Amino acid sequence: MKIVVLEPLAVGEEELREIAKPIIDKGHDLVIYNDKSSDSQVLKERVMDCDVLVIANSPLRREIIEAAKNLKMISVAFTGYDHVDLEVCKERGIAVCNAAGYSTHSVAELAYGLMVALLRKVVPLDKVTRDGGTMAGYRQNDLYGRTLGVVGTGAIGKKVASLGLAFGCKVLAYNRSHDDELVAQGVEYMDLDNVLKESDIVTVHLPLTDETRGLISEDKFKLMKKDALLINTARGPVVDNEALAKALNEGWIAGAGIDVFDMEPPLPSDYPLLGAKNAVLTPHIGFATEEAMVRRAHIAFTNVDKWMEGSPQNVVL
Repeated sequence: MKIVVLEPLAVGEEELREIAKPIIDKGHDLVIYNDKSSDSQVLKERVMDCDVLVIANSPLRREIIEAAKNLKMISVAFTGYDHVDLEVCKERGIAVCNAAGYSTHSVAELAYGLMVALLRKVVPLDKVTRDGGTMAGYRQNDLYGRTLGVVGTGAIGKKVASLGLAFGCKVLAYNRSHDDELVAQGVEYMDLDNVLKESDIVTVHLPLTDETRGLISEDKFKLMKKDALLINTARGPVVDNEALAKALNEGWIAGAGIDVFDMEPPLPSDYPLLGAKNAVLTPHIGFATEEAMVRRAHIAFTNVDKWMEGSPQNVVL
């Protein structure tokens, strides 16, 4: 079979081929493209005769999938897979697997980095220090003792909740199902509105679905405490970022740490959050540690190998 890596996976080609060695040794061809393209014609040529596609987070549209006449399996080297046109995959019986779990620790760590940056005013005080100033006029707050609301307790949300307990937080959670292990550790589940009302910090860890799109809306921000913080390291469109900018500028909440948006950076200069008060923004880096990139490459190629063996794992379609 011909396996095509359609875009860079942030791992060097030599290391990538070493990771894929079990597949190559079975006689399969591996083609690696080390540049990202958004040109439809270029992408169609790349996928034309492949049997398996490995992608990261670039959109994989219907027209590209339809151009891959032999395509049987897509290995998404990413946790989210809403950038893949699953409808055409269903129509053609194309298997889709994701790289579940590769960035659990990485994203959870960034969520806490954003919390601490906001609580300790790291970003503005960096400039103050460089300008010869002091901490005068800047409040400092502990994470310890705060009420942390975790919205979504899948693998990443569960890790964030457990870390919250270790930091000495009271942890509340919202999820369609309750995790018995978290409950045993002391996490209290409640409905979303009450999590928002009672939490000092709300951190979002939901996948993007029709039900979660725009879930954290203007009405939801009005439920939160005026000194509350919002963290989003999940999927951008789960939060209405225009409403979030309004909430920050009008003082409905005190701050936000945002790693994901309703588009991939670079953001346009008029993007609402760029001018919002007390917002710490990062350009979708939660998943992107060097260690996580290696982990996801291993998972992506293991997914291909398992699928070829007839025992697929991490199946999403």
